[in-house]
Amino acid sequence: MKKIITLFALLITTGLFAQDIKGTWYGLLTFPGGKLRITVHVEQSEKGFTATMDSPDQGTMGIPTENVLFDGKEMSFTIPAINGEYKGVYENNGFVGTFTQNNYPIPLNLGREEIKTEKPKRPQEPVKPYPYYSEEVTFKNEKAGITLAGTLTMPKKEGNFPAVVLISGSGPQNRDEELLGHKPFLVLSDFLTRNGIAVLRYDDRGVATSGGTFEGSTTNDFATDATAAFTYLQSLPSINKRKVGLIGHSEGGTIAPMVANANKDVAFIVLMAGTAIPGDELMMLQNYLLGKANGMPEEELTNLGNINRKIYDVIKEDIPLTEIKTKLYNVFNSELKPLFISKGISNEQVTQYINMQVAELSSPWYTNFIRYNPTTALEKVQCPILALNGDKDLQVAAIANLDAIKRAAEKSGNKKVTTKQLSGLNHLFQESSTGSPSEYGSIEQTIAPSALNEISVWILKQVK
Repeated sequence: MKKIITLFALLITTGLFAQDIKGTWYGLLTFPGGKLRITVHVEQSEKGFTATMDSPDQGTMGIPTENVLFDGKEMSFTIPAINGEYKGVYENNGFVGTFTQNNYPIPLNLGREEIKTEKPKRPQEPVKPYPYYSEEVTFKNEKAGITLAGTLTMPKKEGNFPAVVLISGSGPQNRDEELLGHKPFLVLSDFLTRNGIAVLRYDDRGVATSGGTFEGSTTNDFATDATAAFTYLQSLPSINKRKVGLIGHSEGGTIAPMVANANKDVAFIVLMAGTAIPGDELMMLQNYLLGKANGMPEEELTNLGNINRKIYDVIKEDIPLTEIKTKLYNVFNSELKPLFISKGISNEQVTQYINMQVAELSSPWYTNFIRYNPTTALEKVQCPILALNGDKDLQVAAIANLDAIKRAAEKSGNKKVTTKQLSGLNHLFQESSTGSPSEYGSIEQTIAPSALNEISVWILKQVK
């Protein structure tokens, strides 16, 4: 499933008259739960202006942008990778504007002066030198023809260690699964390696220093990347080939069973908030829980739920993509457009929002996600499984998904399945007051010690 706040990007292009906007621009997105700096690099060619964006706080560089327009006063552009858009007015050698993603507007001004922010407190983040061996590595996904990059950590340079591959959640993620100043996979790999377990974590395809293209890829594609990581880890002389497992977070928890089924050498899998119910059911439940947490009235939740049901039913139809888009436009225009207009949103803004939504909902990743039932893979897994969920997770509801994993185990006859609901933890396994994504960035803790201990102790039992 999609992370609620993954990455905000932007691009800027030239104005008419004498404005020279080539070079670097800086901005700061401020939203509930955190702030994100952005850096924009603008270049000019005969065909016009192009630009890429860096998100220093998330370790993501070179984000592409499209559809840049500037009429001498107002500038606009789209960011396909995150289903976003930006509009700004040129004033006093900068741009004053608004970034909008999924109908959620955030003020975003751009200027020439670099923005410096106080680094958030992340007390669990390890500091070098580490008391273990760490190495930057690359490995090949032969099936996709791409090279992925990551970090391998081992208790010592030589030995015969049990090991795990970390598989990130949805959206473009670097090897640390970096989000809002947190580096969950860095903290997790550090903890496991200090406890005698080797760890391989890697950048998603098309992210940071990994090759390939993220946009247009599906969960099935990411599963081949995880398989390549597993194969690489098994090939190393210091790794015990019979004791290599997988840890997947969120969408990574959907991928892990897929990889385990394709390779019977997988010794165990750990699902951290892994999805176990069909994509459309997951999104129906997620939308309801998030809306309720944000104070949405029950009547409005019901109405929006009915509209979402129609949208997901369209996506699940076995019809050409052009027909899916046409039907989605019909649902949005007949069901949502009148609602937005009644709330004072302009027709132009509603049209832009609908266009963005249809593009996202009809993308390869999203259509595959909505149609996929994770139980299909879970019912075939025969290796040991540990499934953990926080009871305050509003994105992957604990009870619904853990119960689905239990049912899959019963059907498969796998007796080595452990499911646990961890008290007080959110989707990122932080100790949380409400579980709302708006808290993710403001919480200093990256992963609760209770979750780290559960994972480490369980793995060590499996590899004895």
